[in-house]
Amino acid sequence: MKPKVLVVDDERMIADTLVIILNRNGFEATAAYSGETAVDLAQSLQPEMIISDVIMNDMDGIDAAIQIRSMLPKCKILLFSGQAATADLLEHARTQGHEFEILAKPVHPQDLLMRLRS
Repeated sequence: MKPKVLVVDDERMIADTLVIILNRNGFEATAAYSGETAVDLAQSLQPEMIISDVIMNDMDGIDAAIQIRSMLPKCKILLFSGQAATADLLEHARTQGHEFEILAKPVHPQDLLMRLRS
């Protein structure tokens, strides 16, 4: 059985590309294009892993990750970002007791696959 992964990014091309890469490498990946959609899909899909951009328009990836983790406490969550504002958002989440792994954008596919398999 392939591990289910939910890829979240409001840049559709990035989300879709990561889904293709993951599906070709032994995962069952699905894309979500907003934080709100990710929360809804996580509830129905029950993924083992979430890969999410941090800075998105409707709901940032950290808020979505916090909500998803409350529903799926064993779900592995990787966040990625190319923006400096991420540090402040991550620090705010840490003060609330939430720790997330972060990857820098652009994410190299091999680095991502290595992190997911570890």
